[in-house]
Amino acid sequence: MDFDFDLFVIGGGSGGVRAARVAAGETGARVGLGEESRMGGTCVIRGCVPKKLMVFASEYAEGMHEAIDYGWDVTIGGFDWTRFRTKLEGELDRLEGVYNKLLLGSGVEVFPQRATLVDAHTVRLADGIEKTAKHILIATGGWPLMPGLENEELGITSNEVFHLEALPERLLVVGGGYIACEMACIFNGLGTKVTQFYRGAQILRGFDGEARGHIAEHMERHGIAIHCGTNILRMHKGAKGIEVTATTGETHVYDQVLFATGRTPNSRGLGLEELGVEIGRRGEIVVDEYSQTAVPSIYAIGDVTNRVQLTPVAIREGMAFVETVFKGNPTPVDHELIPSAVFTQPEYGAVGLSEEEAREKGPIEVYSTAFRPMHKSFIAREDRVLMKLIVCAETRKVLGVHIVADHAGEMIQLAGVAVKMGATKEDFDRTVAVHPTMSEELVTLKTPVRRA
Repeated sequence: MDFDFDLFVIGGGSGGVRAARVAAGETGARVGLGEESRMGGTCVIRGCVPKKLMVFASEYAEGMHEAIDYGWDVTIGGFDWTRFRTKLEGELDRLEGVYNKLLLGSGVEVFPQRATLVDAHTVRLADGIEKTAKHILIATGGWPLMPGLENEELGITSNEVFHLEALPERLLVVGGGYIACEMACIFNGLGTKVTQFYRGAQILRGFDGEARGHIAEHMERHGIAIHCGTNILRMHKGAKGIEVTATTGETHVYDQVLFATGRTPNSRGLGLEELGVEIGRRGEIVVDEYSQTAVPSIYAIGDVTNRVQLTPVAIREGMAFVETVFKGNPTPVDHELIPSAVFTQPEYGAVGLSEEEAREKGPIEVYSTAFRPMHKSFIAREDRVLMKLIVCAETRKVLGVHIVADHAGEMIQLAGVAVKMGATKEDFDRTVAVHPTMSEELVTLKTPVRRA
């Protein structure tokens, strides 16, 4: 059969774009790509990139106060949200242009509209035109999940948060995951009075327990009102804002409510189930280790598969797909020991197992220290850094590294190399410390604080 394309990609996020342009540029494949929204997907347009820029902006208030204590003559004014937002939107436009240019330069034909599946080799574009392809790759990402409350339309999600007309004076963040905690810290840093509701016992479920407690304590000390075991009972529009009654019975008024209650795979309405593609309980597309679905010609990568919801993972999966399908080199994706960072303030970097997970697998030793770093202690700040190693008592391998500190994301990237290589505690011990730094504590921890 003569197809219009060798590959048609549905979704123009980081994973889909990488797969499309590498397949076209490096193998000469005829590639088409359909994207119904903006090129760049969640990460570039409404996720990692704008979030990190907002993190940078939010850190300056504390930095200016610290500068005063260090001897600088600093005048602190208010934050101009409109000025920042305009610059942010300009940067996102620039990055979208870069993505389009990369696709064009690789020879990918782009269709700026929604694409759905007709059969195992055919997609239908929103204008009704159908295109055939030998292989189809689904890379439609994820989408914010709303809680299902009455009047929930009064609130916003992480999709809209970067485009607010004005900076809210009072913000309620609902959720306890990394997006919720990052947004709480960002807006707190920008001068908003932030309250956070989370129905669980402690924020950042799934991460290391000691690190979770450390971050929560820091957030509260810096003015974020965290209410665990709490959810919204009801909400409605009042004369002075959004009136929210909590499950505790208390009612307060907020200028904005941000729902960060999870993300769901963006697989609805694509026509997948009708073709025999298996869809999981949370809406994820079920794939094998080569990202292939139950329909041999259809593959899926990234958040829509709900394997590991991280941009670099989606890119790795896209590259492995090209190696497997277009370069004749079957390449499974390695999802083990992936470093990650949560951009709270301070940041949290982690790789490997949490203490709780490690305990379930066998005897461990835990090396941990919390201290005031030089930068903070000099100006009498109470903020403390957490450095933690989890070690297998039998093999001596480092099973997990957890860092809560400024620039933890930068540090965990390098620690991730060592853990991925199978470094032992003695390998860490043999490494000479870089002094004076926070990270030197990782190689000077000599005595376990506990065994389990």
